[in-house]
Amino acid sequence: MRSKYNGVKSESLAARLLNLPYMRVKVLFFGMLKDITGKASDELEFCGTAVSIGGVFDHYATLYPRIREMASSIVLARNQEFARAAAQVEEGDEIAFLPPVSGGAGGLTHEIEDKEGHFFALTRERIDTSALVSRLLRGEDGAVVNFEGVVRNNTKGRRTLYLDYECYEAMAIKTLALIGREIASAHAIGRIAMVHRLGRMHIGEASVAVIAAAPHRRPAFEAALEGINRLKRVVPIWKKEYFEDGEVWVEGEWDDNALVAHRA
Repeated sequence: MRSKYNGVKSESLAARLLNLPYMRVKVLFFGMLKDITGKASDELEFCGTAVSIGGVFDHYATLYPRIREMASSIVLARNQEFARAAAQVEEGDEIAFLPPVSGGAGGLTHEIEDKEGHFFALTRERIDTSALVSRLLRGEDGAVVNFEGVVRNNTKGRRTLYLDYECYEAMAIKTLALIGREIASAHAIGRIAMVHRLGRMHIGEASVAVIAAAPHRRPAFEAALEGINRLKRVVPIWKKEYFEDGEVWVEGEWDDNALVAHRA
């Protein structure tokens, strides 16, 4: 799918007449924004070099007024990193529109294990927490805390059939590793693992696991709690819940430090 920014109709004609560089960027939509636009991605073309990420946002907000209504809760990303609306767009950029996170092929689709032994992954199979614990534990550890988030059978009394999780995978794995390392440096723990499952999940299945190993129990508990709390508010993962009488994207809330679209 291809859009024209500011009415530019032809890449060769516009560039030749205006004597300006021609640029093209890829725009991604996730969660409920994919439903609003009717597509998961678009290709935006424009002439010139003075287009900001906020300008790209305004382009789609004009096409889809619901996006403008949600501006206070949409976060923008460029090349898999959070970005300010004022940042300038460059040729070949990948711009992503991220709705509030809902914290939301087989095996591990992405994984990072660093030299300190911290482990972060996305998977479309059952999360093997026993294997994760074995990966983290060392002889000096006296405690391991394993938090698992599981699919429950209802939301406010409305019967849940199953859930679907999707995410901006390349950005999600980077963000998992970033917050996991920050948590490990802030608490007296040895290692931390954070793994999120994607795709369809049924009642009782684990969608996420945060595991912390430490010499003492208190830091392990605190690290695991902070891990799940930050994951649910920062990592670009979205959840769609299916009921007997309908379906809905679960609206969560971004962390206060996230750059929502209406801020510069």
